[in-house]
Amino acid sequence: MSLPLVFHPDYVTPLPPGHRFPMPKFGKVYEYLIKDGLAALEQFHVPQVAPVEWLTLAHTPAYVQAYTNGDLDARAMRRIGLPWSPELVNRTCTAVGGTVLTAQLALQHGMACNTAGGTHHAHADFGSGFCIFNDLAVAALYMLAQSVVQRVLIVDLDVHQGDGTASILRDHANAFTFSMHCGKNFPYRKSASDLDVELPVDMADHAYLHTLQRHLPSLLDEWRPDLVLYDGGVDPHHADRLGLLALTDEGLYARDRWTLSQCAQRGIPVACVIGGGYDVDVDRLARRHCLMHRAAQEVLVGVNDSRG
Repeated sequence: MSLPLVFHPDYVTPLPPGHRFPMPKFGKVYEYLIKDGLAALEQFHVPQVAPVEWLTLAHTPAYVQAYTNGDLDARAMRRIGLPWSPELVNRTCTAVGGTVLTAQLALQHGMACNTAGGTHHAHADFGSGFCIFNDLAVAALYMLAQSVVQRVLIVDLDVHQGDGTASILRDHANAFTFSMHCGKNFPYRKSASDLDVELPVDMADHAYLHTLQRHLPSLLDEWRPDLVLYDGGVDPHHADRLGLLALTDEGLYARDRWTLSQCAQRGIPVACVIGGGYDVDVDRLARRHCLMHRAAQEVLVGVNDSRG
């Protein structure tokens, strides 16, 4: 079985020249998945723009309206770090729709990957750190509201703590947030996840994987989720300019393959999002993000082969 993938051309929208958010990477991920033989066109699904009703599952109506109308004040926009435009509003809502679709496809096929997503710094009533609406929280709450799942686990392995996701889902008994991140990195004022694992600066492959292996299996066994939302950010990489950890490409791939295998062995569907990554070389960065898609395809094929 081929891995379902989610992409929309509107995942890429123009930003001012020299902006440090690597917007072109989303289109490059799509290009390299095809160019490098990791995906075929028929694997891609096109998401819808997330309607207001989805967004307000996780965000206050006042914040959703203010952002979509372009009425946030200058301070709130500086906290987001992206300039407002109608195109960016559309892009943001399309990416949220993409993660919801990815979750739906994961339930059907066992695993699916978005080519965007992971906006985990967006809180209920404000955006932060390049994150406007929180696709992970929206997808979790949408799937729970539809009663297609009863328990959702967010596994957030981006180098930055998923503070917005933790804050939004804090009082939702059927959603569990797990964040493993560099303790001395952004955000400097963190929200408490259900499980936070703080890592020291410059942690490399072996120690990172050992730490993950000490926490995830027991969490999967004790929580027994019906769906995992996996944020496989590549900013723990040693070359990432916003990272502070020291993983290699091989370490990121091993992290993704092991994490996805743990879920697959337990029959837990996984919806993957690409999360953060800020290498100045956008082509190299896009290929780094593709490691997650390669790992997911290999795990999904292995599961299907074992079932005969």
